[in-house]
Amino acid sequence: MSLSIRPAAVAGLFYPAQASPLLDQVQHFIERAQPHGQTRPPKAIIVPHAGYIYSGAIAASAYALLRPLRDKIRRVVLLGPVHHVPVRGLAAPSVAAFASPLGEVQLDRAALASLADLPQVVVDDRCHAQEHSLEVHLPFLQSVLADFKLVPLAVGDASAIEVAEALERLWGGEETLIVVSSDLSHYLTYPATQQMDAMTAQAVLDLRTDLSHQQACGATPMNGLLLAARNHGLKPALLDLRNSGDTAGDKSRVVGYAAFALYEDDIHAH
Repeated sequence: MSLSIRPAAVAGLFYPAQASPLLDQVQHFIERAQPHGQTRPPKAIIVPHAGYIYSGAIAASAYALLRPLRDKIRRVVLLGPVHHVPVRGLAAPSVAAFASPLGEVQLDRAALASLADLPQVVVDDRCHAQEHSLEVHLPFLQSVLADFKLVPLAVGDASAIEVAEALERLWGGEETLIVVSSDLSHYLTYPATQQMDAMTAQAVLDLRTDLSHQQACGATPMNGLLLAARNHGLKPALLDLRNSGDTAGDKSRVVGYAAFALYEDDIHAH
């Protein structure tokens, strides 16, 4: 018998474990996010998943764009890489809800069921049990959106085409937001990180689908989203590009972070 709720695994490690300080921190990040001149709401965002002191402000630059969509977005498709339990393909959970200190988020079981016939989608709660790449986004989503359901997929060894095929099933309309979770380069020197991450950011802006795991730990879901974005005529924008040496760490071994928004072309929007 599987648990009906996946409890928070990294509360108190990656972000505050108590609801009140957690909400305060998330809202502080979002209020301080720089306006990016974009008034349109994005269809998809790419956001980092490190501890909030390291990457929360970068993630907030994307989440701040969702505030006008508070009551519009009803479903969030959330993809991130597996860090603990390897899997072939994309792992869906069997539970009914994911919990964070801000409460429970119900899963869209019907949407997950719509993927059941795809050979690259498996049901595996082990991939989700300790995985932070999805969990750290829940408090941001719970803070900026009202009533939404979650479609969480932990992405392992999969091709861009396999990821894009799953996204295609879940694409929906303006009620559906797609979130891909990824950090950029890991543990290079500060100058090397800046150089590599700038190249990676340009590759995303060019909708390249051949990102490597040296460039981004979430390269696999990113490549899949970028392929789907190409098919749907989405236009990417870079919102923030920094690293742990800029936010809360020393500059000798740093991790890179970026936030991107992908917009529907006005022509394709209706």
